Amino acid sequence: FPANQLNNRYFLVRAGESYNESADDPLTNPVWKTSEKHGLSELGKQQVLLGLVPELERQGSCGDGCWIWPSITQNAYQTAELLSYKLGIGRSRIVPEYSFLDARGLGALEALRLSEAQAAVAAGDVLDAEWRPPKGTDGTPQESSQDVMVRMRQLLSITETQYFGEDVVLVAPDSDCLSVLQAAVLGLDLR
Repeated sequence: FPANQLNNRYFLVRAGESYNESADDPLTNPVWKTSEKHGLSELGKQQVLLGLVPELERQGSCGDGCWIWPSITQNAYQTAELLSYKLGIGRSRIVPEYSFLDARGLGALEALRLSEAQAAVAAGDVLDAEWRPPKGTDGTPQESSQDVMVRMRQLLSITETQYFGEDVVLVAPDSDCLSVLQAAVLGLDLR
Protein backbone atom coordinates (compact mmCIF):
# COMPACT_ATOMS: atom_id res chain seq x y z
CA PHE A 1 0.00 0.00 0.00
CA PRO A 2 -0.70 2.45 -1.41
CA ALA A 3 -2.03 0.19 -4.15
CA ASN A 4 -0.71 0.95 -7.62
CA GLN A 5 -3.24 -1.27 -9.30
CA LEU A 6 -6.09 -3.55 -8.31
CA ASN A 7 -7.41 -6.18 -10.71
CA ASN A 8 -11.00 -5.94 -9.48
CA ARG A 9 -13.45 -3.16 -8.82
CA TYR A 10 -14.32 -2.96 -5.13
CA PHE A 11 -17.41 -1.55 -3.47
CA LEU A 12 -16.95 -0.99 0.26
CA VAL A 13 -20.29 -1.42 1.98
CA ARG A 14 -21.10 -0.80 5.59
CA ALA A 15 -23.95 -3.09 6.66
CA GLY A 16 -27.26 -1.63 7.73
CA GLU A 17 -27.81 -0.73 11.37
CA SER A 18 -28.05 -3.68 13.76
CA TYR A 19 -30.28 -4.03 16.81
CA ASN A 20 -27.29 -3.64 19.15
CA GLU A 21 -26.28 -0.41 17.38
CA SER A 22 -29.80 0.96 17.69
CA ALA A 23 -29.51 0.32 21.44
CA ASP A 24 -26.01 1.98 21.55
CA ASP A 25 -24.42 -1.33 22.64
CA PRO A 26 -21.01 -2.35 21.33
CA LEU A 27 -20.62 -6.06 20.51
CA THR A 28 -17.19 -6.57 18.96
CA ASN A 29 -16.36 -9.84 20.68
CA PRO A 30 -16.41 -12.45 17.89
CA VAL A 31 -18.58 -14.80 19.97
CA TRP A 32 -21.52 -12.45 19.32
CA LYS A 33 -21.22 -12.33 15.51
CA THR A 34 -24.12 -14.67 14.84
CA SER A 35 -26.31 -13.39 17.67
CA GLU A 36 -29.72 -11.99 16.80
CA LYS A 37 -28.57 -8.79 18.56
CA HIS A 38 -26.41 -8.22 15.47
CA GLY A 39 -29.35 -8.70 13.10
CA LEU A 40 -30.59 -5.83 10.94
CA SER A 41 -32.90 -3.44 12.74
CA GLU A 42 -35.91 -2.06 10.89
CA LEU A 43 -33.90 1.08 10.14
CA GLY A 44 -31.03 -1.12 8.94
CA LYS A 45 -33.32 -2.89 6.46
CA GLN A 46 -34.52 0.45 5.14
CA GLN A 47 -30.92 1.69 4.83
CA VAL A 48 -30.12 -1.29 2.62
CA LEU A 49 -33.28 -1.25 0.52
CA LEU A 50 -33.73 2.50 0.08
CA GLY A 51 -30.14 3.73 0.26
CA LEU A 52 -27.59 1.05 -0.56
CA VAL A 53 -29.30 -0.84 -3.38
CA PRO A 54 -30.11 2.29 -5.42
CA GLU A 55 -26.59 3.65 -4.86
CA LEU A 56 -24.94 0.43 -6.04
CA GLU A 57 -27.22 0.45 -9.10
CA ARG A 58 -26.35 4.11 -9.76
CA GLN A 59 -22.65 3.27 -9.67
CA GLY A 60 -23.13 0.42 -12.13
CA SER A 61 -21.98 -2.27 -9.76
CA CYS A 62 -22.90 -5.88 -10.37
CA GLY A 63 -24.19 -5.13 -13.88
CA ASP A 64 -22.70 -8.37 -15.19
CA GLY A 65 -22.84 -10.08 -11.81
CA CYS A 66 -20.52 -9.69 -8.90
CA TRP A 67 -19.19 -11.39 -5.83
CA ILE A 68 -20.54 -10.32 -2.45
CA TRP A 69 -18.14 -10.88 0.45
CA PRO A 70 -19.96 -10.25 3.75
CA SER A 71 -18.71 -10.73 7.25
CA ILE A 72 -20.66 -13.53 8.93
CA THR A 73 -21.80 -10.98 11.51
CA GLN A 74 -25.59 -11.00 11.22
CA ASN A 75 -26.15 -7.44 9.97
CA ALA A 76 -23.48 -7.85 7.28
CA TYR A 77 -24.71 -11.23 6.10
CA GLN A 78 -28.34 -10.09 6.10
CA THR A 79 -27.29 -7.01 4.12
CA ALA A 80 -25.62 -9.33 1.58
CA GLU A 81 -28.74 -11.47 1.31
CA LEU A 82 -30.89 -8.40 0.62
CA LEU A 83 -28.38 -7.17 -1.97
CA SER A 84 -28.33 -10.57 -3.65
CA TYR A 85 -32.11 -10.63 -3.89
CA LYS A 86 -32.64 -7.03 -4.99
CA LEU A 87 -29.77 -7.02 -7.51
CA GLY A 88 -30.78 -10.40 -8.96
CA ILE A 89 -27.54 -12.12 -8.01
CA GLY A 90 -27.68 -15.79 -7.06
CA ARG A 91 -26.89 -16.75 -3.49
CA SER A 92 -23.99 -18.81 -4.84
CA ARG A 93 -22.24 -15.45 -5.37
CA ILE A 94 -22.29 -14.70 -1.62
CA VAL A 95 -18.93 -15.68 -0.13
CA PRO A 96 -19.09 -15.65 3.70
CA GLU A 97 -16.01 -14.08 5.28
CA TYR A 98 -15.19 -15.39 8.75
CA SER A 99 -12.64 -12.99 10.25
CA PHE A 100 -11.04 -10.38 7.98
CA LEU A 101 -14.17 -8.19 7.83
CA ASP A 102 -14.95 -8.37 11.55
CA ALA A 103 -15.78 -5.22 13.45
CA ARG A 104 -12.73 -3.66 15.08
CA GLY A 105 -12.17 -5.20 18.51
CA LEU A 106 -12.81 -2.69 21.30
CA GLY A 107 -11.24 -4.59 24.21
CA ALA A 108 -12.31 -3.16 27.59
CA LEU A 109 -14.24 -0.41 25.80
CA GLU A 110 -16.99 -3.01 25.27
CA ALA A 111 -18.18 -2.01 28.76
CA LEU A 112 -19.09 1.50 27.52
CA ARG A 113 -21.97 2.67 25.36
CA LEU A 114 -21.16 2.29 21.66
CA SER A 115 -21.02 6.05 21.11
CA GLU A 116 -18.58 6.48 24.04
CA ALA A 117 -16.39 3.59 22.83
CA GLN A 118 -16.26 5.06 19.32
CA ALA A 119 -15.27 8.47 20.70
CA ALA A 120 -12.49 6.86 22.77
CA VAL A 121 -11.21 4.96 19.73
CA ALA A 122 -11.25 8.11 17.59
CA ALA A 123 -9.28 9.99 20.25
CA GLY A 124 -6.73 7.17 20.52
CA ASP A 125 -6.36 6.77 16.76
CA VAL A 126 -5.43 10.43 16.38
CA LEU A 127 -2.41 9.75 18.60
CA ASP A 128 -0.97 6.75 16.77
CA ALA A 129 -2.01 4.11 14.21
CA GLU A 130 -0.61 1.53 16.67
CA TRP A 131 -2.87 2.71 19.53
CA ARG A 132 -5.06 -0.05 20.95
CA PRO A 133 -8.02 0.11 23.32
CA PRO A 134 -7.25 -1.19 26.82
CA LYS A 135 -7.31 -4.97 27.29
CA GLY A 136 -10.56 -6.39 28.64
CA THR A 137 -11.24 -9.50 30.67
CA ASP A 138 -13.73 -11.26 28.38
CA GLY A 139 -11.44 -12.04 25.44
CA THR A 140 -12.68 -9.24 23.19
CA PRO A 141 -9.85 -8.34 20.80
CA GLN A 142 -8.27 -4.90 21.18
CA GLU A 143 -7.16 -3.74 17.78
CA SER A 144 -5.22 -0.81 16.44
CA SER A 145 -5.82 0.70 13.01
CA GLN A 146 -2.61 -1.02 11.95
CA ASP A 147 -3.99 -4.40 13.12
CA VAL A 148 -7.14 -3.84 11.09
CA MET A 149 -5.06 -2.86 8.06
CA VAL A 150 -3.21 -6.19 8.24
CA ARG A 151 -6.56 -8.05 8.11
CA MET A 152 -7.73 -5.95 5.18
CA ARG A 153 -4.49 -6.51 3.28
CA GLN A 154 -4.97 -10.25 3.72
CA LEU A 155 -8.53 -9.99 2.40
CA LEU A 156 -7.43 -8.06 -0.70
CA SER A 157 -4.67 -10.58 -1.28
CA ILE A 158 -7.28 -13.34 -1.42
CA THR A 159 -9.74 -11.51 -3.66
CA GLU A 160 -7.04 -10.24 -6.00
CA THR A 161 -5.73 -13.79 -6.38
CA GLN A 162 -9.15 -15.41 -6.74
CA TYR A 163 -10.77 -12.97 -9.21
CA PHE A 164 -9.73 -10.84 -12.15
CA GLY A 165 -11.82 -8.02 -13.59
CA GLU A 166 -14.76 -8.68 -11.28
CA ASP A 167 -16.94 -6.45 -9.14
CA VAL A 168 -16.45 -7.40 -5.50
CA VAL A 169 -18.77 -6.00 -2.83
CA LEU A 170 -17.19 -6.13 0.63
CA VAL A 171 -19.83 -5.92 3.38
CA ALA A 172 -18.58 -5.13 6.88
CA PRO A 173 -20.61 -4.85 10.10
CA ASP A 174 -19.12 -1.42 10.89
CA SER A 175 -17.12 1.19 9.03
CA ASP A 176 -13.73 0.95 10.77
CA CYS A 177 -12.21 -1.78 8.62
CA LEU A 178 -13.56 -0.16 5.44
CA SER A 179 -12.15 3.25 6.38
CA VAL A 180 -8.78 1.71 7.18
CA LEU A 181 -8.77 -0.16 3.86
CA GLN A 182 -9.64 2.96 1.91
CA ALA A 183 -6.94 4.99 3.68
CA ALA A 184 -4.33 2.27 3.11
CA VAL A 185 -5.15 1.84 -0.60
CA LEU A 186 -4.91 5.60 -1.10
CA GLY A 187 -1.68 5.83 0.90
CA LEU A 188 -3.18 8.03 3.63
CA ASP A 189 -2.05 8.16 7.24
CA LEU A 190 -4.03 5.55 9.21
CA ARG A 191 -4.60 8.01 12.02
